[in-house]
Amino acid sequence: MGQITGQIRVLIVDDEALIRHALRTFISWEAGLEVVGDASDGIEAVAAARRLRPDVVLMDLRMPAMGGIEAIATITRDLPEVRVLAVTTFASEGLVVQALRAGASGYLVKDSEPSQVTAAIREVHEGGTSMSPHIAQDLIRQVTASPTATDPAPSASPAPLTPRERSIVELLGRGLSNAEIAAELHLAEPTVKANLGRVIAKWGVRDRIQVLVHAVSHGIIEIGAHERGGEAATAARPR
Repeated sequence: MGQITGQIRVLIVDDEALIRHALRTFISWEAGLEVVGDASDGIEAVAAARRLRPDVVLMDLRMPAMGGIEAIATITRDLPEVRVLAVTTFASEGLVVQALRAGASGYLVKDSEPSQVTAAIREVHEGGTSMSPHIAQDLIRQVTASPTATDPAPSASPAPLTPRERSIVELLGRGLSNAEIAAELHLAEPTVKANLGRVIAKWGVRDRIQVLVHAVSHGIIEIGAHERGGEAATAARPR
């Protein structure tokens, strides 16, 4: 992660100066968070991330010069310890899924409350995700239909999961939070976190998003296997 300061170091990337200023203002007021820089396009974002080594990047997706998707892929490839939150004007499923597949750990819409933004920053910094159930299902469909170079490469023989780990991964595919998975399986939330941590270590992936992609690639999660019928797409809340 970034320098050892006791603070979560945040880089803000948006082509609108007003948005950058607003994000900087309320994030800077939050205890434990520190804005270390900002950038107005993807090229600046990549350079700033390499120079500043932030813990979390808030990345706008539609920008000139280099868009957010390409910048996310570059940053997470070159700096795998950095977590990225995609920031969009609308929760467009196609764009959000592209961002997740490129390496983002979650997404926010620009009209999110300040408390939602700061909570999501803390969540992804701790290894969690910010993703709605509907987006989780769309991610599963797209990975199954068309694998990309940014997806985790499936190994010939992935490390086997225990029955509990497999159940947790299957529920992850429904977009459930740790608390919801714990309630579903009658477990303590720390137990769910510990099991997901073991899955991440076993498979050599970075976070919960990559666990999901890896599970789909190996047929552990199937399209619609646990889909919540009729659920409308909503902006993700912190996971």
